[in-house]
Amino acid sequence: MATPPAEIVDVTDNPKYRRLQVGCIFHERKETPLQQLYQLEKERVTYLRAAVPRGLHTKILFWRGDQVGMIEYGPPDAAGLPILGDNIIVINCVWVHRRAQGQHFGRLLMNDMKTSEPRAAGFATIGLENYWMIWMRRAMMEQLGFRSIKSVTLKHKVYKKGRCFTMHLMWLPATGTAKPPDWDQAQLLCGVGCCQHHPLYWGRYGCAKQDIRQIYERC
Repeated sequence: MATPPAEIVDVTDNPKYRRLQVGCIFHERKETPLQQLYQLEKERVTYLRAAVPRGLHTKILFWRGDQVGMIEYGPPDAAGLPILGDNIIVINCVWVHRRAQGQHFGRLLMNDMKTSEPRAAGFATIGLENYWMIWMRRAMMEQLGFRSIKSVTLKHKVYKKGRCFTMHLMWLPATGTAKPPDWDQAQLLCGVGCCQHHPLYWGRYGCAKQDIRQIYERC
């Protein structure tokens, strides 16, 4: 039986898909009223209001009538990750639900982004190694064509204190003359605030309640 076709939709600032852009597609509950979702995701809403005018895009992959994958990206001044570079695109996140794995949907999302950004010199993101959450793993990003060009070994100040993990700066050049990106390592220690479902979100594990802003330290 042939695999049903997948559809990638740019939901950026589209009222029809506002719920999916504000809440993560894998965590958002349909029964939550939209205004209540805005209250629950205040940090995300604030981020989107600033980032969308600067070029942020959120795209969702639909398959068999369900959202099963997504990619969010933009230029450095729109991205939630502290990655710096000239004429590059920074990927906040890219993932596919396990129920849809094996369909090469990650590559499909990547190809869609590349087609939409033909002038980009390259694409950058992070890759995590020995991290306790499954998303944005280094091995996964390598399967999508990225390679590690820089890394730092860290540990969380509150959660799993004795466990070190490595964060990699992942790079996928689009031209032979592309200048590799860099990152703001001091800002990396503070995690990210663009989405509370991102593996590097600063506010979980009680950090928001304790107002711990620098959540990581060198290991």
